[in-house]
Amino acid sequence: MNAANKQNDASEPWTWPDSVWRQKVQKVRAGRSLRPTKWKNGARMAVALSFDSDHETLELKNGGISFGKMSQGQYGARSGMPRILRLLEKYSVPASFFMPAVSAMINADEVKTVVSSGHELGIHSWIHEFNSRLDQVTERDLALRAADTLERLSGIRPVGMRTASWDFSPYTLKIAREMGLLYDSSLMADEEPYELLEDGEPTGVVEIPVEWIRDDAPYVAMDRMTGARPYGGPAMVLDIFARELEVAWEESGLFQLTMHPHHVGHRSRIFILEEIIRHAKSKGDVWFCTHAELARYCADEAGLKTAEKAA
Repeated sequence: MNAANKQNDASEPWTWPDSVWRQKVQKVRAGRSLRPTKWKNGARMAVALSFDSDHETLELKNGGISFGKMSQGQYGARSGMPRILRLLEKYSVPASFFMPAVSAMINADEVKTVVSSGHELGIHSWIHEFNSRLDQVTERDLALRAADTLERLSGIRPVGMRTASWDFSPYTLKIAREMGLLYDSSLMADEEPYELLEDGEPTGVVEIPVEWIRDDAPYVAMDRMTGARPYGGPAMVLDIFARELEVAWEESGLFQLTMHPHHVGHRSRIFILEEIIRHAKSKGDVWFCTHAELARYCADEAGLKTAEKAA
């Protein structure tokens, strides 16, 4: 960006020339849809369940000074995860677990259990930092270190990333491409998978879109030091998720869901996950998949030359 544009970029948005806002819009954008004409094995709908195993990094990212908050994160690993894993095993359902590197180092046994149970382990930052607060060099270093750490602990190199708090900086996509990642799952431009564009150009990176609507945290999170307060009971959350699933079924599309062990893993909430699984299975024509399986299938069906293959 030249000096004039830098000056305009720092000014009020309504004073920008067209070139400035167009550049921002085009930086990271949804490209062609990668929704296949049919799902694997001819299934009518794909279901991709995911869990963000943030654990202690929920508080460590803020300085690690509230041990009450730290214990809430520990609950996710200590009680929530075993409950979730038992349920997934009960119904023979694979899932994707996105884990900050620091969380993985604290809970190394969890990493091994996730992978040995046939689930996917994905990148989820270093210590749940916000990418938009980092410079490019720092963000790149943390992403590479996070991938290396997960590979060392699990024995498998992650192929996908979900940014912490879905905070996607101007550098994130470039770093994902350099890392040769198959997919990202942090953005919200669709409900079906699509190819990411950077500065208007195709990247070969599959986006598996998320949405706060399909995330347990906005409904049930509690933080006594902020404005985060639960505003609805578990039955309300289940109703919203089930309605999303029903329309995905009607449209023969993808149902993607994001949950957290320290939220959905509680005794009074775990039924949300079980009922969603039971609801989907009752359809009888559903493909349960990890995010990696989903991204690779969609890419192959579309003949996409992925960033993973190009790396």
